[in-house]
Amino acid sequence: MEPLIVLLAVTFGLLLIGAFGVRALRRIPTALRGGLSAMFTLTGVSHFIGMREEMIAMVPDVVPSPEIAVTLTGVAELAGAIGLLIPRLALPAASGLALLLIGVFPANVALALSDQPLPWFDQLLWRALLQLIFLAATTTVVIDRYRAWRSSRRSS
Repeated sequence: MEPLIVLLAVTFGLLLIGAFGVRALRRIPTALRGGLSAMFTLTGVSHFIGMREEMIAMVPDVVPSPEIAVTLTGVAELAGAIGLLIPRLALPAASGLALLLIGVFPANVALALSDQPLPWFDQLLWRALLQLIFLAATTTVVIDRYRAWRSSRRSS
């Protein structure tokens, strides 16, 4: 639930700043880059502090080393969060994060289908909906940055 709150709060906060005069933040894809960066910073840090053991426990059994998988996905999320803030790196960062969201979805399914008692926001339908929201946000950035890249190639 916290990642969604951070994504929405930061994105809308940046859009509000844009409405009050910072022209660069008036565009939704630009504000989304900031919101996604904040969200992936939160989730990336949680791979190391606070929720590490829970994340290791939710890695499907087919993954040979859950500790390494959690470490690598945490590093990828933090690197992607930084990359989103650098216009020249935003396209590969958003693309990589979109692929990461798809790649970690089986862990979300495994947790939701486990025998553990889970709150409503950890149920499969809610987790799937959140993943779709996050994937839509990263895809919006990918499309925007791809168009900018293509446009700059035509003009040069």
